[in-house]
Amino acid sequence: MKHFTILLLLCLPVCSTYPLNGGAKKEEDPNLDLLQHYLENYYNLAKDVKQFVRRKDSGPVVKKIQEMQKFLGLEVTGKLDSETLEVMRMPRCGVPDVGDFGTFPSMPKWRKTRLTYRIVNYTLDLPRDAVDSAIEKALKVWEEVTPLTFSRIYEGEADILITFAAREHGDFIPFDGPGMVLAHAFSPGPGINGDAHFDDDEKWTKDTSGTNLFLVAAHELGHSLGLYHSANSEALMYPLYNPFTDLARFRLSQDDVNGIQSLYGPPPASPDDPVVPTESVPPETPAMCDPTLSFDAVSTLRGEILFFKDRYFWRRSLWRPEPELHLISTFWPSLPSHLDAAYEVPSKDTIFIFKGNKFWAIRGTEVQAGYPRDIHTLGFPSIIRKIDAAVSDEEKKTYFFVEDKYWRFDENSQSMEQGFPRLITDDFPGVEPKANAVLQAFGFFYFFSGSSKFEFDPNVRMVTRILKSNYWLCGQRR
Repeated sequence: MKHFTILLLLCLPVCSTYPLNGGAKKEEDPNLDLLQHYLENYYNLAKDVKQFVRRKDSGPVVKKIQEMQKFLGLEVTGKLDSETLEVMRMPRCGVPDVGDFGTFPSMPKWRKTRLTYRIVNYTLDLPRDAVDSAIEKALKVWEEVTPLTFSRIYEGEADILITFAAREHGDFIPFDGPGMVLAHAFSPGPGINGDAHFDDDEKWTKDTSGTNLFLVAAHELGHSLGLYHSANSEALMYPLYNPFTDLARFRLSQDDVNGIQSLYGPPPASPDDPVVPTESVPPETPAMCDPTLSFDAVSTLRGEILFFKDRYFWRRSLWRPEPELHLISTFWPSLPSHLDAAYEVPSKDTIFIFKGNKFWAIRGTEVQAGYPRDIHTLGFPSIIRKIDAAVSDEEKKTYFFVEDKYWRFDENSQSMEQGFPRLITDDFPGVEPKANAVLQAFGFFYFFSGSSKFEFDPNVRMVTRILKSNYWLCGQRR
C-alpha cells in the first residue's frame, strides 16, 4: 500500500457511548480517548504526546483542539466542551482536514479528461437502477464544471471502480459494521487509486431517511478526482456528512468549483455560445413586479421593510410612495450578496444578517465590531450549516427556520429555548414548510416561499391570505 496515495472516508457516528460525565476514572475517560484519536487522525497530533492529553494544561493538545474548532466553525475555546464533543461524534470523512478548498500533496490528478467507471456490484438496499442513477448523478456534479467526461463500462478495468463491501474487503482497510465507516476512496492514479468503496452494512437510501448514496458518492468522487477537504461548511467537500441537505436544490458551492477547477480548469465553451467580454456584461437587475419574483431575505429596519434579492435590496416605507432599489454594497460594503436571512431587534436598534454559517450585526449603515460570528454561537447544533429565514417578535423571541423545522431564541437571555426544534407545520399550519423569509407585521406572520406570501394569524393559528411575494412592492399596480 505504500505505493498508493490513500484516501479514507472513515465516518464517526453520532452516538451515546461517550458520556460527558460517565463516572469513570479520569484516565479511563472515553471522551479523552476519542479526542486523542480524533486529533491524531485528522489534525496530525503526534502519537508521542499521549502522556499530555490527560493534563488540563496540555500545550500541544490545546493548540490542536483550537485548530480543530477553528476549522469546523466552532467557538475557539481550546477546551473539550460539549459542542466540540458533539461535532467529534458526527459522521465525517477520515481524511485529515485542511482549510479552504484543497488538493492532496503533489496534487495528484488524472492526466486525461475522458475517464471510465464501473459499478462492480450492488447493495441490496436499493434497486440497481437507483444505484446507477445515484452514481451517474454524482459524477455529473463534477462533469458540469470541468472538461472531464465519464463513460460507464461493464467489464474489465476502469479508472474508477465502485464497490459495495462489508468488513474486510481486500484493501487492508476493513469496514466496521453499521453506523461507523460509510465509505472510503483513493486519489487519482493507477490500480486501486481512484476507486471508491461503500460499506454495505450501512442503510443506503435515495432520500435522507438513511445514508444518502448520492451525497456520499459525490463527496467520495471528489476525492477520487483529487480534492482534499474544505473548511467551508457549505461545500460538498466539508468533512462532515450533512443529512439535512436539500437534495432538490443541491448544487456545488463556489468553493468546490474553485477546487476542482484548480486541477482541471473550467468546462470548454460551447461553440454556439457567443464570446462576450466579462466587463461588458451588466449585472442583472431583478424586476420589482415580476410575478415569479422571490426574495432571499426580508426584514424591518427603523420602520421600513427591506426586501433582499441577489446583490440588491428594496426599501419600502409608509411615507415613500415608491420603493427604492439599492445595491447592498452601497450601504454595507463588507456584507456579502445572496443573503440567507435577516431580522431586526428594534429594542437594540440592530438588524442581524445571515449568510452561510456566519452572521453580522448592523446599526444603520455600521457593521458592529466583533462580526461576523459563527451561527453555532447562538446554540444551533453543529450539523446546521445555514439559516433559511428568521424573524423576531414583540416579546423578543426570535424564530429561526431551517428546512421544515424552527428554533426559538430568547434575545433577553441570549440562549436557545428548550423543546426545539419543532416542525413548522405543527405550529404554523397552512404555510409552506420551507420558507425563504419570514416577517412579522400588522399582527401577522408573513411567510415568503418562492413567489408566494402566506399571511398567518397567530391568534387563530391559520393562514388568512395567500399573496404574491412582491405584493407590498407593486400590489397596487396589478
